[in-house]
Amino acid sequence: MPNVQSPAAPAPAAGTLAARRAVAIGAGALVMVLAARAAFPVPGSPVPVTLQDLAAIVLGGALGPAAGTGAVLLYLALGAAGLPVFAAGGGPAYLLGPTGGYLLAFPLAAWVAGRFAGAGVARHAVAALAGLAVIHAGGVSWLAVQAGSAEAAVRLGSLPFLATGAVKVGLAAGLIAALRSRFRPGL
Repeated sequence: MPNVQSPAAPAPAAGTLAARRAVAIGAGALVMVLAARAAFPVPGSPVPVTLQDLAAIVLGGALGPAAGTGAVLLYLALGAAGLPVFAAGGGPAYLLGPTGGYLLAFPLAAWVAGRFAGAGVARHAVAALAGLAVIHAGGVSWLAVQAGSAEAAVRLGSLPFLATGAVKVGLAAGLIAALRSRFRPGL
């Protein structure tokens, strides 16, 4: 019997694709808002543990670099406009506070995770680790400017989060693996 391939599914119409992408970006921004609500203070640190970094990485990996980054940028725009979507409030001044560097690194982390995510859980883990590294670099850099000390910034803004970061990399890899095939092809 000859090898007969089924015809490829037709590409979605441009309007349908734009609508899907808009819904994905809006839903992703909502995921970021909900992830900010899971905030736990870290004694001695101005930076809480939240699920925002996990959400930004998973959004990039699952939705792709464009839609994932778009969702995070929409989230940041809502917060900058004054809506209380961040872990402890909103407004432009919030982005200049001690967590501003982490927040502003989220879009790049989503993009990096989206670009690195590929076939297999190992690629998803690399994507998650790269995204988390971007977030830590942005956050610690901004904290160093505010604290006037790179050592203090690492001590307050990175070291307390290494264990939770490792867990988040594993969770992100699993979530990207579970969600990527469901969402990314249609975006």
